[in-house]
Amino acid sequence: MSDEKVGKKADVRDEQAVKQSVERASSDILDILAVKGEVTQSGAVATSCTSYPEEDEVHRMRHPWSVYGVPGDDLEKAMDRLRAQLPAKGWKIVKDGPDKSRAKLPQIVANSSDGRLSADLRLWREPADSKRSSMIEVTVVSDCFRSKPDGTTPTG
Repeated sequence: MSDEKVGKKADVRDEQAVKQSVERASSDILDILAVKGEVTQSGAVATSCTSYPEEDEVHRMRHPWSVYGVPGDDLEKAMDRLRAQLPAKGWKIVKDGPDKSRAKLPQIVANSSDGRLSADLRLWREPADSKRSSMIEVTVVSDCFRSKPDGTTPTG
């Protein structure tokens, strides 16, 4: 998701609510994948929205994770499930094809129906004789927001 609100004020939203929304979307994606493998453990973290001045304190939530230790054929079927089920769950697939890397990884990019979340899903398929595991890499991000209104400081 790009910092598309250039020139506009970012909405004020509750940071914890945005974090929960991003993590819930990640959980829903994991359910759709429906594979038995290892999942990297991480939570959503706030990152700056680079198109806003730093002093504006505009950020987004970003939740990167992956599932691995699953045969490549099963991961390909999981990507097919994403193609079929994301739209049924209110996501709009905006890209489905090779990414821009030299490896041309299969990539799905989908946006939530309310436009507040985006998911980037990539399949890393390793050769059968590789010591590395094939995996699906998932990154769910929120749109840009601020945690407090302009020019105010939290009172305590």
